[in-house]
Amino acid sequence: MTIKAGDRLPTMTLTVATAEGPKPTPSDDIFKGKTVALFAVPGAFTPTCSAKHLPSFKQQAPTLKSKGVDTIACISVNDGFVMKAWGEDQAVGDDILMLADGNGDFTKAVGLEMDGSKFGMGGRSQRYSMIVKDGVVTTLNVEAPGEYKVSAADYMLNQL
Repeated sequence: MTIKAGDRLPTMTLTVATAEGPKPTPSDDIFKGKTVALFAVPGAFTPTCSAKHLPSFKQQAPTLKSKGVDTIACISVNDGFVMKAWGEDQAVGDDILMLADGNGDFTKAVGLEMDGSKFGMGGRSQRYSMIVKDGVVTTLNVEAPGEYKVSAADYMLNQL
């Protein structure tokens, strides 16, 4: 079952990509008491994710934060080392928290997994964005397969 507006995110451990390496982090440390703009991509270093999705949030970070967003977080079914390298490659700095969902546990728990096997990618996340306030989803934008419209930072800005 896919998560929806009004639902609380599952409590679990996510991996934060840090300068010191991957750091297991309770999801409450990320979401509790905060407004979080969370967006998910099918894969780090993939074309649309690298050319459009992540850069849109990097570019709009100051505006998102001026509208009350405490944390901007990118999550993908990749390991922490890959998410760290991708964040460095994209020069996200402290603007975007890079989250690794290595085994896809979070992605499965929110019901937003997809099968990327025909592309040699295995189980991955659908492309989406959500606004989360104190652990509760207030807005969810899930892309149609192959699309990049409703999960962009510009689209989210109109929802804040």
